[in-house]
Amino acid sequence: MNERKVRVRFAPSPTGPLHIGGVRTALYNYLFAKQHEGSLVLRIEDTDSTRLVPGAEEYILESFRWLGIKFDEGVSIGGNYGPYRQSERRKIYRRYVDQLLEDDKAYIAFDTPEELEAKRAEIPNFQYDARTRGMMRNSLTMSREEVDALIDDGTQYVVRFKVTPGEAVHIDDIIRGNVRIMSDVVDDKVIYKSADELPTYHLANIVDDHLMEITHVIRGEEWLPSSPLHVLLYRALGWESTMPRFAHLPLLLKPEGKGKLSKRDGDRLGFPVFPLEWRDPKTGDISSGYREDGYFPEAIINFLALLGWNPGTEQEVFSLDKLVGLFDLSKCSKSGARFDYQKCIWFNHEYMLNKSDEEVAKLFAPIVAGNGVEEPMSRIIQVVAMMKDRVNFVKELWPLCSFFFVPPTSYDEKTVRKRWKEDSAQVMEELASLLESLDDFSLENQERVVRAWIETKGYKLGDVMNAFRLALVGIGKGPGMFDISAFLGREETVRRLRRAIKVLG
Repeated sequence: MNERKVRVRFAPSPTGPLHIGGVRTALYNYLFAKQHEGSLVLRIEDTDSTRLVPGAEEYILESFRWLGIKFDEGVSIGGNYGPYRQSERRKIYRRYVDQLLEDDKAYIAFDTPEELEAKRAEIPNFQYDARTRGMMRNSLTMSREEVDALIDDGTQYVVRFKVTPGEAVHIDDIIRGNVRIMSDVVDDKVIYKSADELPTYHLANIVDDHLMEITHVIRGEEWLPSSPLHVLLYRALGWESTMPRFAHLPLLLKPEGKGKLSKRDGDRLGFPVFPLEWRDPKTGDISSGYREDGYFPEAIINFLALLGWNPGTEQEVFSLDKLVGLFDLSKCSKSGARFDYQKCIWFNHEYMLNKSDEEVAKLFAPIVAGNGVEEPMSRIIQVVAMMKDRVNFVKELWPLCSFFFVPPTSYDEKTVRKRWKEDSAQVMEELASLLESLDDFSLENQERVVRAWIETKGYKLGDVMNAFRLALVGIGKGPGMFDISAFLGREETVRRLRRAIKVLG
């Protein structure tokens, strides 16, 4: 096992949007593969044809393109182990279904849904297994002739894996150590359905992992109960020596209360649980996505990486390359990780600060243009430099700093009552005349001249600056006043001062 090249896979089902928990699983597979100079495979598990949702597969692919998680082979990429879409591998699976049947490791069952429901009503906690299979309609209780006749008549059937009770199943889990489960708790799972001529997840998963030479299976804790069955299938097919090592990741828990993270938590608390916005093709309902809500993909990656694992230091902000170097699957937590969506917002703010003013300005420019303002990129960059530390998202910049581009049409009443004094109109007119006379309108010269004037006149600095801010901005918030006036320029600054004087009196 140690000599084999590391090969891991992420294998989502296209039955709806990709959950953020699935993104974390894919990320951990990516980090593990890159750290060991291995390969990450993208496999689409679409064997449950009744649950497939149009557009879901493309949504999954687009999510990873946005997040920057690159696969080495798989659907839409290609590779030497394809096809990578399970629905295109029917003939491959049938070969192993037949092998299990021939080796008496599986059997054919004709029980209808109604018959199964009746048996569940008759026997409390009914499980289709060694104790009950003799009561059912299957190839173990029927003659070969009866079975063949039903199949020839087109009767639908399933193939069930024949679990031998009393066997100890050991799962070598990288995170949880040696997990021992008795085979008695495993029922005779359906591994193939004649209705669509496709295997179920359980068999397809094993066959694909074996044929694609997967060395490690890193998946969510919710799959742990199915792992004993997978070990038993490996044994039954004679592949135990090449069985991958398992690692079952801790659950993502609700931000508050008990239980695992769900879409309802996001709807209730106002945060996305999907990487991209999703429109349900049946209902038309729209679910929010991290991309459309304005998160940086790097922030999402950083946030998810630390949900269930940490490097053991105080540092929290890491690039993807840095995470690859530090990641240690064996140090993942066994217990669930609480999904602190406020922390995710914090990460986005940190990445905002780490980005250059030019990068943020490119993202902000379309918002400026969308508000009917034409400004050169150089001026947008200036505004971003002054304001980006005050926001968590680029979309928050416009409400906060629109005054740089559009003069105020009204003045905040509360600020007017508090900051516009009886003599403010007179003082602002003096200030307007002073600024109008300046040939050098640089920030430094303005500040030097205005401060000297305030001191000479005996005015209170705070009173002058508060009224000045109200006149230029319309509210009592913003960066340094001379930063604002220097950006606006002499003519616009004086124009805004005199309009405030006229409106406020």
